[in-house]
Amino acid sequence: MTDSSGTADDPPERPASSGPPRKGFFEESVEEWIERMPFETTEDIEIPERLIDQVIGQDEAVDIIKKAAQQKRHVLLIGDPGTGKSMLAQSMTEFLPKGDLKDVLAYHNPEDPNEPKIRVVPAGKGKDIVKAEKARALQRKQQKAQGILLMVFLVLSLSFFLAIHPTEGGGWTVDSTTLFWGIIAAAAVFFVLRMGSQHEEKEMVPKLLITHEPNEDPPFIDATGAHAGALLGDVKHDPFQSGGLGTPAHERVDVGAIHKASGGVLYIDEINLLRMESQQSLLTALQEKKFPIIGQSERSSGAMVKTEPVPCDFVLVAAGNLDSIYGAVDERGNRVGGMHPALRSRIRGYGYEIYMKNSMPDTPENRKKLVRFVAQEVVKDGKIPHFTKRAVAEIINEAKHRSGRRGHLTLRLRELGGLVRVAGDVAKEMGAEYVDVEHVKRAKRIARSLEQQITDRALERKKEYKTFITSGAQIGMVNGLAVMGGGTEGLTEEAGLVLPIVAEVTPALSRSGGRIIATGKLGEIAKEAVENVSALLKKYTGQDISNYDIHIQFVGTYEGVEGDSASISIATAVISAFNGIPVDQEIGMTGSLSVRGQVLPVGGVNAKIEAAAQAGLKKVIIPAANEKDVLLDSKYAGKIEIIPVSDLKEVLSHALVGEKKQGLLDKLSNLVPLNIPAVPDTGKKPLPG
Repeated sequence: MTDSSGTADDPPERPASSGPPRKGFFEESVEEWIERMPFETTEDIEIPERLIDQVIGQDEAVDIIKKAAQQKRHVLLIGDPGTGKSMLAQSMTEFLPKGDLKDVLAYHNPEDPNEPKIRVVPAGKGKDIVKAEKARALQRKQQKAQGILLMVFLVLSLSFFLAIHPTEGGGWTVDSTTLFWGIIAAAAVFFVLRMGSQHEEKEMVPKLLITHEPNEDPPFIDATGAHAGALLGDVKHDPFQSGGLGTPAHERVDVGAIHKASGGVLYIDEINLLRMESQQSLLTALQEKKFPIIGQSERSSGAMVKTEPVPCDFVLVAAGNLDSIYGAVDERGNRVGGMHPALRSRIRGYGYEIYMKNSMPDTPENRKKLVRFVAQEVVKDGKIPHFTKRAVAEIINEAKHRSGRRGHLTLRLRELGGLVRVAGDVAKEMGAEYVDVEHVKRAKRIARSLEQQITDRALERKKEYKTFITSGAQIGMVNGLAVMGGGTEGLTEEAGLVLPIVAEVTPALSRSGGRIIATGKLGEIAKEAVENVSALLKKYTGQDISNYDIHIQFVGTYEGVEGDSASISIATAVISAFNGIPVDQEIGMTGSLSVRGQVLPVGGVNAKIEAAAQAGLKKVIIPAANEKDVLLDSKYAGKIEIIPVSDLKEVLSHALVGEKKQGLLDKLSNLVPLNIPAVPDTGKKPLPG
């Protein structure tokens, strides 16, 4: 599941934070800070000319890219989508030496027509060579044409001479049969000689495979998603392989991306999507710096052709997320796909690996970078107006909110750039000279993610059919919170959703034969979370649970549930059902659990809190470690109480109600140690839950 909040109301002017200020944070509001900046609109912002200087927030990666380009080292970029990987790769060409590019030609090989010869010449010379060879071929063609016409004339003359016979009366007669066959013979001679000469002319002229201009910038070739032929080169099929009608092998050769990138940069995103055979061939090209072109289809006549090695001395920039390295996990728990180990080893041994940042600290300097980012997006788009100060402030506030961490700004700038463009479209539609804050607010309503729209409608249906309640108390029923979108789907905009969880405890069919039965299309991590909760039940109930069947239902989870952030909700629902103590339905909760009962941090906490508020809940329980990450839209300020907790006992003390509550808490005081160590704050962003 994923978060889904979303509303038709106007977006807020600024985020509202919750929790105490953290030491070292820049606490001045964006609106106050931006008023002191020396610009009125983004039209006043100077944009760097070099692409490398336009990269935002990836300072360490920029330094490494410069070193790699100057030393012609390969690079592996791993990180979230939209953090600037392709921009970094493209900027490498600014540091590569000019003047090292070569033209590549393919020639007919008279000794072995299926092994075309390859010739490398200085940039710009290839066109001259082909032009000169075409001129020579044309001259020979004209000479042969004259010879062919002469031969046809001789055949026709001979046939006419043989067809004429004298008559008895002193006249002449023409043998039409002889003349007819003479014309046929002349036509046959013409076509045979003509086709043979055309084939020879084609063989004479080389094919220009790669061409450059002198002092041309090094190439940047994006081979993302390329199949084997497009990446490694291919040889076309020839349906006319005999009788002199076929195309010479060298004319059917097409270079691949690895050859076009020679002297420059070859960029491949989602490197793991390449077939292992292609990755192996790519590794060979990296090692040898040259690679022959062969036909990729075994059923094609091109499969018989293999050229001499073609130069491919390029810098490889491979990119992807962590799955690109290790592969994805299938239903059986096995890893599928991933990057070829030898290819990664080659990059590590002869280059750099970079893990991209997805957020940066909220400092005055980094806010200035986002101001420049907005200006860059406007110029890059070329169709939208520039932004006013107030509009830029709204964009920066949105960057704070999307970071998911208090005191940080998101670096998932592709999606933030999408908001910039939508706001520009809105302003242009309304005939405004500049984009103002109201246009950005309207754009935020229009440009909601698909997940947000889905969860909005799901919330409406759940309210209509009352699949969860927001008042009173119920035994064994808890309003859990989930997220849709976020890191696992490649989006920064998470959508919160209320996830009702219901538990029921019944006697087992046999002694010590109790089971825990969870329904709701659970993923592997969610199933493991349920199993971990079972370890806590005996500890927190003080009874032998093996004599009971415990049923846990995730209500309305048609899309499935993954993650462990519902652990405290599961535990609360089961303990409530086991002891017959109601749960306050005005409370929503999220948090992972250790097997010792500690509440661990989760992801998407802001989206979950906002979804709870939107659904009408009055309180929300979150892990204490997530308190520092709470940064809500101002419209939710004062609408919901946030309760940070450190262990399951605290969760139960806030969530349970009724006469039996105190007795259970007293019982827990004797069963559960009170000195559970707090979870250390590492300062790292929690994983999505």
